[in-house]
This record gives sequence, C-alpha cells and structure tokens, in this order.
Amino acid sequence: MLRSPFLYLFIFLVILSCKEKIPNAITTNTTSSKKEAIRFREKAIVNFEKKNFNIAFYNFNKSKIAYESLKDTANIVYILIQMASIQQINGDYYGSKETLTEALPYIKKKDIYSASINNYFGIADKELSIYHDAIYYYNEAIKDCETEIAKQSPLNNIAVVYILQKKYDKAINILESIRNKKLSNLETKARVIDNLGYTYFKKGFTKKGFVLMTEGFAIRIQNNDPYGSIESNLHLAECYSKTDSKKSNHHALQAYETATKLNSIDERLKALQFLISNGFSKESNRHAQKYITLNDSIIKIRNNYKNKFAKIKYDSKKEKDENQKLRLEKAENQLSLQEAKYQKIFFIIGITSLCLLLLYLRKFYQNRNRIEKIKTAYDTETRIAKDIHDELANDVFNAITFTQTQPLESDNRKETLIKKLDHIYSRVRGISRENNDIDTETNYSANLKETLSTYNLDTRNVIINNIEKINWHDIDKIKKITIYRILQELMVNMKKHSEASIVVIKFDNSPKKIFIDYTDNGKGCDQNKIIKNGLQNMENRILAVKGTITFDTQPEKGFKVKISMPK
Repeated sequence: MLRSPFLYLFIFLVILSCKEKIPNAITTNTTSSKKEAIRFREKAIVNFEKKNFNIAFYNFNKSKIAYESLKDTANIVYILIQMASIQQINGDYYGSKETLTEALPYIKKKDIYSASINNYFGIADKELSIYHDAIYYYNEAIKDCETEIAKQSPLNNIAVVYILQKKYDKAINILESIRNKKLSNLETKARVIDNLGYTYFKKGFTKKGFVLMTEGFAIRIQNNDPYGSIESNLHLAECYSKTDSKKSNHHALQAYETATKLNSIDERLKALQFLISNGFSKESNRHAQKYITLNDSIIKIRNNYKNKFAKIKYDSKKEKDENQKLRLEKAENQLSLQEAKYQKIFFIIGITSLCLLLLYLRKFYQNRNRIEKIKTAYDTETRIAKDIHDELANDVFNAITFTQTQPLESDNRKETLIKKLDHIYSRVRGISRENNDIDTETNYSANLKETLSTYNLDTRNVIINNIEKINWHDIDKIKKITIYRILQELMVNMKKHSEASIVVIKFDNSPKKIFIDYTDNGKGCDQNKIIKNGLQNMENRILAVKGTITFDTQPEKGFKVKISMPK
C-alpha cells in the first residue's frame, strides 16, 4: 500500500478545502436560544391558564419554533399537544388534528405523550361525530398507558362515545369495570359515577340512574369541581325534564350560571335548550332569544378562532422562512469572504502538494519496476541454473563419459555421440527459448508450435492441433504472452511429473473466446492434491486476463486442462 506523507497532506488539504465550502455557518446558529424557548413557553402557559387563548397559542407556537432549532423533541411534542388542546377548546377540531399530526414524527416510543396525542385524536373525532375513529384512537391511547389508573380516562371516553351511539350496555360494562377498581381521584370517581348513572337513565333504569347521578353530583360539590358540576346539572335536568319541569329548570339554571362564569359556551347552549323546552314561564322567549344570539355568536367566534390559529401558524412559518433566508444570505456572504481569503492559499498549497505527490509516485513506481525486474531476472537465473543442473549437466556428463570410455573409430559410436550432442544442443535451445522474450508478432504461432514441439522425445509424442485456426493478429499482446507462458508451464509440469507418452494440445475459438484443451496419458494425480507451484502460476495468469482454467485428473488416468479466455 502506498503510504506517502505528501499524499496524506494533499488529502487533508482537499478535505479541509471542501469543509470550507460546506455551509456549516448556514446551519449552526438557530433562531432562538434555550432561554428564549423557555420564556415563550412560560408566557404561553400563563395566558392559557387565564384563558387568553390567542396569546397562549401564539407564544406556544413561537416556543415550538425555538425548540425545533434546539432539536428538543420532548418540548416540541408537549407544546404541540397544548396547541391542539387550545384548538379543541375553541371548536377547531380539524385544526387540532393537523397539529397533533405534526407531533407524530417526534414520537420515538410509547409513553405519556403518545397516549395523550391518541386521546386528543379521539376527542376531536368524537366531537366531529366520527365515532368509529374516536374509539380506535382511545384504544390506542389505552395501549400507550403504563398504569391501570392512566387507562381510566380513555376508557371513560370510550363509554361516552358508546352513550352517543346508544350502545348503553357496552358503556355500562366499561364504566362498571372502572368503578370497581381503585380510581385515581375524586374528580375521576365523580365523572365515572355520573356517566354510569346517566347511561342507566338512558337505558330506562331511571331510579338507579338518578341515584348514581345524585351521588356523582354530591362528590363534585364536595370536591369543589364547578366544571364537573355543569355536566351533573345537565344530566339531572334531562332526568327531571319529563317528570318535574321545575327541578329540571333548577338544574338547567345552575348549569347555565356556572357555564357563564367559566365561559363554557357549549354547556350554556345545552342549558338554554332545557329551559326553552321546559317552558320556563314568561322567561321562555327570553331564553330562546339568548339561545339564538349565543349560537350565532359562538359560530362566528369559533370561525374567527380557526382563522386566527391558521394565521398564527402561517405568519410564524413565513417569519421562520424569511429568517432562514436572511441567515442563508449572511452565511453565504461570510463563506464568500472566507473563500476569497483562503482560496489563493489553498490553491498554492494544493499545486505544491500535487507536484510533490507526482514526484513521489514517479520515484515509487520506478523503484517498484526496478525491483520487479531484479526479481524476474533472479527467478529466471534460478530456473536456468536448476534446468542446467538437473538436466543439461547430466547429459553433458554422460557425453563426456561416453567419449572417455568408448573408442570413437566406429561409425555407430560416432553417430551415438552426435545424437547425444544434438540432444544437448536441443535442450540448450529449449532452455533459451523458455526464457527469451516472446515474439508476439507475425511469427507467434510458429514460435509457440516450435516451443511445444521441443518436448517431443523418442518416448513422448506431442500433438498440436488447429493452432493455425486462431487468427492470432486479433489477439491482445498480453493474452498471447499469457497463453505462451501457461502452455510452457503445463509442458514443464508434464515433463517433471507426468511420465506421459502422448500429449495433445487442441486450439479452438468462437467469435468472442479462445479455447485450449490439454490432455496427456500420464500418471495423473489426486484432484485434491494438485501440485500448486506451476499450476498456481497458471491460475493467477489466466484470472488476470479474465479467463478460466479447469483441472481434471485422477491417479493413473491422465491429466486434462481446459482453458478459455476472452479475445
């Protein structure tokens, strides 16, 4: 692996230069600090408690934007739930669902926030009379609750939906199950008992229902729960409406007065409905007029709230986009100044580093090529020395011994000596040819055939088929050298290990590939114990030109090799 200090320097400078161009300044500083986010949130909570819903919603929204820049997901979810609550209080149920949906991507696990969101989804759908969806969301809220006490509120809400659907038995089953358990507080106890009594009343068990509603009302008075008492008075007003109009009107008036103090518009309208339907003497016309006026007013007010909430969100988004645009422009200006300042320096350093790198690479590759040449020369010398020692030296020694021990006057002995010398000459040419440069031009096929033919002996017949069938002019030089060396190594391996008497080398080709089949009738070997020396070199050579080589051999069954490579 190349490990140049100049290369590391160059890469470091390139990365550093790129980093200068990445608009870090664009994304670093957000619109508001944590202190700002807290200030908006606290101001929103105060106004929410004072029922200044417009101001509360505005400040919650500003706080949300600040927390978004801080990536504080917990506070973002909390604030969105509060905003949805304000929208539901003011009748903007579709708007509240949009706000709750905005919170969903920030929910990473099931907890109190996910339970609260699903509960608010259920409330919105209940008020929009989408009862099936309401029950679904209440059930999802129950799944997210960690304790049985926490499940009481969504269970009660499901019972209320069943009452609205007139599925009184289902409502009673749920409310009785809650009543029989430990209730979280008196407020929950009063709500469950009152709803249970109201359900029995709607189912026709008036006496039982009246007793339970009265008990729930008493708990609410004792617990100083004015908002809960409105619901009890309305239920009792309905209970008395068919039997005792005077008592019905009494509870309706109490509900109306408390609702007026708490600015609970829907409850005021319900109370007025009872007062009108009960024929509250001379006051009936006045209450009817109040109902009409109040109903018209609430429609206008709620529409106004919906528009205001939508406008607050729109204005905040517009302001956020404009601020983001200003920050982008400022960051870009700063970046341009930085680039102008450092561009020249980086350019000079980069060019210098590149020049040093190129010099280093040139020297590195020169050294590597020199080392490879030395290694190749050494390997060649070693191979030649081994061939001379193992084969040629023995032949020369035998020839010398022959001349020393046999009189040369006889023509037969002279001819024998000549044959020995001719064999030595052929071996010298063979060794020379094996290690010479390969002629890859016009005489390639003739040289290859001649080289392979040198392995012919009196006891071995080398058959070469169809070598002329290949159009060698179209074959790449590297592939010619690869074929030459692979066949050389096959023949050497055969000579050393095979003891074959017949060797067949067959050439063939297709429009895109060359095929070479080698077969000998030697002693072969175990497929799993193929000698790796020369054969490993063959595999490496063939893989380098994207070819394939397959060995097929068994003991005493010869040796076969199939070679293919792209042209």
